[in-house]
Amino acid sequence: MRRVLLLALVLGGCGREPSNVVADSAGTRLEAAAEMAGIVPDPNAPLQGSWARDTDRVCVVGTEKTSRIGVSVDYGEAQGCTASGTVERSGDALKVAFGVCKFNAKFDGDRIVFPAEMPEACESLCTGRASLAAVTVDRISESRSEASTLRSSAGKLLCAN
Repeated sequence: MRRVLLLALVLGGCGREPSNVVADSAGTRLEAAAEMAGIVPDPNAPLQGSWARDTDRVCVVGTEKTSRIGVSVDYGEAQGCTASGTVERSGDALKVAFGVCKFNAKFDGDRIVFPAEMPEACESLCTGRASLAAVTVDRISESRSEASTLRSSAGKLLCAN
């Protein structure tokens, strides 16, 4: 497997030089070729897809600087949170706004982490003892159409436009 990946990277670096190469170095050309081939994700690609861990779910749909975001936390027996709103990405920082509930989250490409302490305005999004504090989810899909289908426990679409 390692040899196949190395061969793909080497062959991807051959041929026509990618137009988005800024510096003229072998490493930069190889990285750009790997991004173009889809082997390495583009760090500037639009934020979209589905993330999950246990019963926590997050969807993001968008192609612009501001995208739609939805979250569903369901611990059963009237213990859960549901919200939808907008998210702006700036590198690994996410500015999340669920109406009056606004906070900064962290994004590392495969994981989204909400802060451990949430603003008081976010409490109204939850029932029982559930909270959005420290929600941590891992990427399960980059599919826009899959992310658009996430629903709350009441059946409301969370990321659809």
